[in-house]
Amino acid sequence: MTILDIDGVNNVRDVGGMPAAGGRIRSGILLRSGQLSGASTAGVDELRRRVHHIVDLRDGEEVAAEPTEIDGPGTTHLPLFLGSVRSFFEADTSLEDLYLHLLEESGERLVAAIRIIAEGESTLVHCTVGKDRTGVTVALALAAVDADREAIVADYALTQSQLPLERSRRIAAYLRAQHPEAVHAVALATESPAPVMRALLEKIDERWGSAAGYLRANGMSDRELDALRGVLVERMPGAQHYDEG
Repeated sequence: MTILDIDGVNNVRDVGGMPAAGGRIRSGILLRSGQLSGASTAGVDELRRRVHHIVDLRDGEEVAAEPTEIDGPGTTHLPLFLGSVRSFFEADTSLEDLYLHLLEESGERLVAAIRIIAEGESTLVHCTVGKDRTGVTVALALAAVDADREAIVADYALTQSQLPLERSRRIAAYLRAQHPEAVHAVALATESPAPVMRALLEKIDERWGSAAGYLRANGMSDRELDALRGVLVERMPGAQHYDEG
């Protein structure tokens, strides 16, 4: 993965370069980040240079609070959560349960996001901080083309170190004050533990056979999966094969 410096945007990286079956993930095709509303003029110019399509996974409330208007790249809004973000904190939802909720309730929208990646234009996927909705979407896309399992986990885990420390401290203090009995609130807002993503990928294998099997179960065709592989994987002679399971 390559961490990118886009002025005014947190947690930006290109997932290209990680090993995949028969090669490696192509650079410049799949980017991920937090919300774009704080991008400076220079940041917007850099986004226009790098990105042809933006997939915004935030809900309507989040978009209204922090609107993004970047002329140039097309933008598709695909809110993944059925219900508001606030409701997950009120219910003290764990990261594990949140991600399972996404898989069970938002399959068609996850497929819709990954179909956009499969179209082959350089695509930036983002939500508010680029951790959970973005993390699950990107992990599914990578796992579906047999990217190395531990590289996918490492990419997810990297987010925690990319969030501004002061922001994480401020949010943790707020959540402890608002939800003093909550067990999971701080992790939900600020953490991306590797074991959580590793367990999620294992759960996908158990229930759907593989990430590709999950996408098929939610409407993605074999032709579309082949297109995704062709877009994301840069073939390299003699490259090792990585199994999803």
